[in-house]
Amino acid sequence: MTDEPASPAAHPPQPSIGDYALLSDSHAAALVSSAGSIDWCGLPRLDSSSCFTRLLDAARGGSCSIEALDGEVATAQRYVDDTLVTETRLRAHGGAARVLDFLAVGEEGPEQPQQTLVRIVEGVAGTIELRLRVSPRFDYGRLRPWLRRIDRRAVFAVGGDDALLVAADTPIDADGEHDLRADFRLRRGERRRFVIRFLAPARTEERPELPSPEAVDDLLDTTVRWWRGWARRCAYDGPHRAAVLRSALTLRGLVNARTGAIAAAPTTSLPEATGGVRNWDYRFSWIRDSSFSVRSLAEIGFVDEADGFARFVIRSAAGSVDDLQVFFGLGGERHLDERELPLSGYRGARPVRIGNAAAQQVQLDALGQLLNLVWRRHRRGATLDDDQWRFVRSLVDAAADRWQEPDRGIWEWRDGSLHFTLSKAACWSALHRGLQLAAATGRPVPTERWIRARDDVRRAVERRGWHASRGAFTQAFDNEELDAALLLLPHTGFLAWDDPRMVATTDRIAAELDDDGLLRRYTEGDGLPGREGAFLACSFWLAECLARQGRDDEARRTFQRAAETASPLGLFSEEYDTAGREPAGNYPQALTHLSHIGAALALAGHVPPEDT
Repeated sequence: MTDEPASPAAHPPQPSIGDYALLSDSHAAALVSSAGSIDWCGLPRLDSSSCFTRLLDAARGGSCSIEALDGEVATAQRYVDDTLVTETRLRAHGGAARVLDFLAVGEEGPEQPQQTLVRIVEGVAGTIELRLRVSPRFDYGRLRPWLRRIDRRAVFAVGGDDALLVAADTPIDADGEHDLRADFRLRRGERRRFVIRFLAPARTEERPELPSPEAVDDLLDTTVRWWRGWARRCAYDGPHRAAVLRSALTLRGLVNARTGAIAAAPTTSLPEATGGVRNWDYRFSWIRDSSFSVRSLAEIGFVDEADGFARFVIRSAAGSVDDLQVFFGLGGERHLDERELPLSGYRGARPVRIGNAAAQQVQLDALGQLLNLVWRRHRRGATLDDDQWRFVRSLVDAAADRWQEPDRGIWEWRDGSLHFTLSKAACWSALHRGLQLAAATGRPVPTERWIRARDDVRRAVERRGWHASRGAFTQAFDNEELDAALLLLPHTGFLAWDDPRMVATTDRIAAELDDDGLLRRYTEGDGLPGREGAFLACSFWLAECLARQGRDDEARRTFQRAAETASPLGLFSEEYDTAGREPAGNYPQALTHLSHIGAALALAGHVPPEDT
């Protein structure tokens, strides 16, 4: 296969990002369009090389689609209540059907990975003729499969170090050398079942045990039951509960059940600017985003996820601040080198990247995020053993030693390091929480040194981060640029939500970073070409700030404007193109969903744990 990307001109245009629903079993992930096409899938893990990649190359990426044989199909899609199981309704001449798609969960929950994508098609009216087409393309669409038939209803698709078992309760035919199809007719109440299971290639030398129709139906029941059981743990019962629960379910889908890692998104290289180069791989576990995620989940009752991530970070850093990275692979991997793939990109946005060069950046705000995570766990009654405490103490020592260094900041600045104001405040937070933890647990620490460093940070932020003539805190020391990340200052504990300086900063950001009622991240050029969209998490941060400041009407308007950018199924992207009126960036985005939860809690009057 040639490495030169094929032209997408002869292929149907790719749907809007918001047209997709997320499937997950808390290991793998897939995106299925409202037309019933699975255009992205990483098996057996969310960050594995994809086997369906049409999302990033319409011509050759591969997909698993369903289409009508007797005319145009009208479709509608929803999530089965309180699950990550989708129901897609298909209506064509003479009949209608529904497709139930899910990544299967076993009887013991996600801890028992099934590595199985399931599609169940059921007739609901009249008679409908359908075709399911399976076009696996391994290694991000670059490797066509070798097909090995087992019998009329089962085929192995093998390529490199990947293999899939494709099985059904109806005949599967070859469709050329590398594709499969199944044509079938359904009447009301009839079902056809399709299973795509990940295998190690060596397993294709054996005859597999093929699932019976009853076993596939049991997988559906088990998966629905597990997700609904998890959803029942949601302790939030205020306004916007259904949307908050959908955000929580999405976040849970991004948690790796084996390790506790939380992916920032299940996708790579979905562009922040149409046709541009701002295309990054987000299938990793960022300390900052994940800390925010577990805070949001814990506040509505899901504390196990918070504890799992805390253990993941300590393990992945080998208990040493010197080995702490900005983010890790979902299994704790450290070598995440950034590479470019020869794919045409989503709607022509290139390059397509895997890996992320930001892994080795210095981002000092991570120290504060981790200390706040540990502090919240302490407040919930968790205890630190001596080994864990040594790691925590090293984080505080690092804040004391390094707070004067420039870093790349929360936005992973690729145009050099700055003295970012939020990063300094996060170092203050690490020192402050470290002192509180030491006092609460009776641990000996260099109290005077930590207090001195903490007070030095405060003086520096108040003197060099506050711009008197602008009347606001600014992005970095001694500059005039605004940055929506400063809306997070109260979360560090550095100052109160209703501190006059915070109110003034909030107003400045709302006025000067506005983009059709949403917020952009910053005004300063970041060294990259193109104009990115409005950053949705920032809009929810603004809504939270306004609510915490008692400005309820403004908060509700801001929240509603941001909430309107959700997909029809309640999923949020990273950014929103206000000119094109569609989502942009990787999708669904954990940072947006957790910020949505935080804003909803603020509107409901919930007091965050750092304020108690």
